[in-house]
Amino acid sequence: MRVVMFGYQTWGHRTLRALLDSGHDVVLAVTHPKSEHAYEKIWDDSVAELAEQHDVPVLLRNRPDDAGLLQTLRDAAPDIIVANNWRTWLPPEIFDLPPHGTLNIHDSLLPAYAGFSPLIWALINGEKEVGVTAHRMNAELDAGDILLQRAVSVADGDTVTDLFHRTVDLIEPIVRESLELIASGRARWVAQDRTQATFFHKRSIEDSRIDWSWPAEDLERLVRAQSDPYPNAFTHHRGERIQIVSAAVSRARYGGTPGRIFIREGDGVVIVAGADARTGRRRGLVVERLRTPDGAEHAATDYFRTMGGYLG
Repeated sequence: MRVVMFGYQTWGHRTLRALLDSGHDVVLAVTHPKSEHAYEKIWDDSVAELAEQHDVPVLLRNRPDDAGLLQTLRDAAPDIIVANNWRTWLPPEIFDLPPHGTLNIHDSLLPAYAGFSPLIWALINGEKEVGVTAHRMNAELDAGDILLQRAVSVADGDTVTDLFHRTVDLIEPIVRESLELIASGRARWVAQDRTQATFFHKRSIEDSRIDWSWPAEDLERLVRAQSDPYPNAFTHHRGERIQIVSAAVSRARYGGTPGRIFIREGDGVVIVAGADARTGRRRGLVVERLRTPDGAEHAATDYFRTMGGYLG
């Protein structure tokens, strides 16, 4: 088959690598220019560089809505488009252009976690599994019929970085298997149950701000969902923004006002958490390590020399 690829960052890079190894004819790669967005500078293996190394023509576009791109696609005459981590909506004149349409690779177990940053949101929400879905693109975001899904378990203590590495390794086999099924006529498409669909927006730095009214269990997952190299979860102390590098849920229950710097426990310092922390029935968040604006990392027990005061 003649294949056009739309994609960006490491997800797109892995997809293009699978296509190049698949035996199909990759006739064009469309990718975004480099971005200064904090989340788009992470996992930024270049689709353009990989394509150029293999003499695949490359087009750089922020959006796919110009006549020149559409004409180039028509001239390329693809049998299928394969997309992964394309950051804007593709119009039907593009996704329905090839005879086999557009196969989109999305890093969640659709219909849940459609949209953006699915691994981060899934970890924050305490999901037990994450994965990758290959589905046919239609006019609704991440809503098309599913061809293949692969899942991995979320273990206690996993960070989003751990989940990224496990799910990104699923991309190449799922792309190759999907193309084999489509090319051989053995593809079986399954409609999504739209009553189970959930949609999430792209994360920004403000989404990493700690809200001390959340239960400590949720905050501990937020910290793991914002592990290096992602922008860490953060709070403010005495007018200075501090990033929380690692944390745990306290063994004991603590009462008081959310955000209170309370007491040492184990290797960290307990911060009172939970909207109903005043009842004394909530566990606190034990901050273990943090990073100050100068980039230095500290044990919380060294940074919080005295107890008292508030974060937030």
